[in-house]
Amino acid sequence: MRLIQITDCHLHADPAARSRTGIPHRQFVRVVEEAASWRPDMVLVTGDVSQDETAASYALAERELARLDCPWSWLPGNHDEPARMAECRPFEESVDLGQRRLLLLDTQVPGQTHGALGAARLEALAERLAEDERPTLVAMHHPPVSVGSRWVDALGLADAEAFWEVLATHERVEAILCGHIHQAFECRRATPHGEVAIYACPATSDQFLPGAETFAVDAAALPGFRGFDLGDALSTWVERVAL
Repeated sequence: MRLIQITDCHLHADPAARSRTGIPHRQFVRVVEEAASWRPDMVLVTGDVSQDETAASYALAERELARLDCPWSWLPGNHDEPARMAECRPFEESVDLGQRRLLLLDTQVPGQTHGALGAARLEALAERLAEDERPTLVAMHHPPVSVGSRWVDALGLADAEAFWEVLATHERVEAILCGHIHQAFECRRATPHGEVAIYACPATSDQFLPGAETFAVDAAALPGFRGFDLGDALSTWVERVAL
């Protein structure tokens, strides 16, 4: 089973619209094309699909993702309009990955850049974790850990410790996939049941400069995606895409 993660597309209704360092639609198309060449069994987009929250921007994303020869899912980021996004493509809360399953979480706080799950979503997560004994991947937009960049960390998951308290009562979570930070990142966090890996990947749009104290883009970094091969063990890699 091969899963590919794409994130932070920041598309506009106008395909020619520019970002700080490029043209998001052009970059998104190239990343999807390259991802398809790796023959994934599943593609996941971890939020910030749109920049302008228009139906047309989601339609652009759906058109390109529909070219994939595999199922795909997406979840909302802080820049997204969830209702409009769901009209284009309904959300899936879980995906069957054979030996594993994937749970998709909505961490959006309307009108805010940071994320949070809140009591109701955390309770629902605990219930979903108890439903299945297979190893579980959890996907969300906002990272539940510090990534070593002060301005980014201020905009992460506000109730991260409550999230980890839920995970502490369940031994099935193998890895967490997140977006939002526009850069390759990975770390591990200890729980009472062992370590959980946390992974993020390059955006398809602008890249953020790792370790920056204040907002900074990395104009030299290429867009990309992260791949996961899900056999008896999980292996992962980051692929950068030439434009």
